[in-house]
Formats: sequence, structure tokens, C-alpha cells
Amino acid sequence: MIEQRGLLKLILLSIVTLGIYWLYWIHRLARDTNTLCYGDGRQTSGLLIYILLGIVTFGIYNLVWWYMVAERLRGNAPRYGLVFNEGGLAFLLWYILGSLIVVGPFVAIYLLIRNINALADRFNAGVAAMGQRF
Repeated sequence: MIEQRGLLKLILLSIVTLGIYWLYWIHRLARDTNTLCYGDGRQTSGLLIYILLGIVTFGIYNLVWWYMVAERLRGNAPRYGLVFNEGGLAFLLWYILGSLIVVGPFVAIYLLIRNINALADRFNAGVAAMGQRF
């Protein structure tokens, strides 16, 4: 089962833990994305690559990583009977340009959370249905 995410929980726990929860959240996001999108021929890199390449590229890889996660979720939505209007470009626009109005990055993360929660609902329902058959 894939747990539901929440923006408020992410913000509060990241503040309380001085950013450690943020790193854990990214790790879980990558793992759950790989689970939800298994079989699409792609792989979302984990936390270590996110950190190391983020440092080497001065944060550019981090933006590419977020773009790829958002696009991967949108690309796999039809497998679950869903359609997402927001993909990687919408995420980047909210994250980068939205920074000018301060709340943009929060909107970007919220959109990603909304999409992965929708996929997780369908995935968890499928897992529960499989469990009832046996």
C-alpha cells in the first residue's frame, strides 16, 4: 500500500526536522513513483543521485528530476483510468516563475502530491481487490 501525502505535513515536519523529513519524503516519492509506474520502461533515480547530481549541477539536475517525476506520473495516469492536466512543464513554471510570488513552489509540490495521491488511490484499490480474490 502506498501512503497518501499531504503538503501541510510535509511543510511542518520539514521545519521541525530541519529538512531531514524533506529528504526522506523525496526518497519515498522516488520509491513510490517507481512502484506506481512499474513497467513503463523508465526508472526514477533515488535520493543519493538527487543529492549528488544536484550539487554537481548547482541544482539544475534537481529541477530536471522534478520535471521527470511529474511527466512520469502524467504519462502513467491513463493506466489507472486518470488524466492529469499538469505535467513537468506546469510543475517547473509554478516552481520557478511562481517563486516570484512566494507561493509558487508550494503550488507545484501540491499539484505533484495531488497527482501521486490519485494514482496511489487507484493502485491501493487494485491491491486490495487482488487480496480479496485470494
